[in-house]
Amino acid sequence: MPVWLEAGFWGLFAGAALVVGAAVGWYARLPARLVAAVTAFGSGVLISTLAFELMDEAFRNGGITASATGFVAGASVFTLLNYWLNQKGAKKRKRSGGQQPSEVDDPGSGTAIALGALLDGIPESIVIGTSLLHGGAVGAVTVAAVFISNIPEGLSSAAGMKKAGRSRLYVFGVWGGIAVASGVAALAGYLVFGQFPPSVVAVASSVAAGAILAMLVDTMIPEAFAQAHDFAGLITVAGFLASFALSKVVP
Repeated sequence: MPVWLEAGFWGLFAGAALVVGAAVGWYARLPARLVAAVTAFGSGVLISTLAFELMDEAFRNGGITASATGFVAGASVFTLLNYWLNQKGAKKRKRSGGQQPSEVDDPGSGTAIALGALLDGIPESIVIGTSLLHGGAVGAVTVAAVFISNIPEGLSSAAGMKKAGRSRLYVFGVWGGIAVASGVAALAGYLVFGQFPPSVVAVASSVAAGAILAMLVDTMIPEAFAQAHDFAGLITVAGFLASFALSKVVP
């Protein structure tokens, strides 16, 4: 399989976890605290990955100035776009309870939620694509981390969408579309950044890391704490440790 096609495949594979999570959130009646616990675990997985995979690699290839600048830039861009979408009705897109607005209560919020979900997933997918630039082998830890974290993301958001009165077609259309977009983003990450030296790829990785951390704090961690309460921190630590251990076992 050509490497560029492999990049798209792994991006699509990781993005498909959103559909799996959405299916569980739509068809299963899971306790709110269990959904929050899974979300907390996924948050810990991503925090470990962006720290030990993305930022560490960005520092090695680009130095502290480039990696720090990219990190802040990624968080800033995400925050600004997220703020704009929040004003349109996407603020509670990851909440599994009855907090999400319906289209009747907030016209246009459906589009904002879909765009917000897309914004959340693109940085992760681009990183999957760029991971193949180093020796032609996908970053297994990165793919595993994104896949694991995508399941609770799709689960909690789909459960909230259902309670807000969104249709099944809307819910699975959103997550199916984002899964496809994840594959395209991974493919683009490989093709675009393959034309640049490692220092530029390092900056791109740090930008993605900053965006991912901002996304976690703004969307996933609030959902986890709202229901898991005092145990959210411990469960997040478990996710962090699982990803850290995986990064040391998998070459």
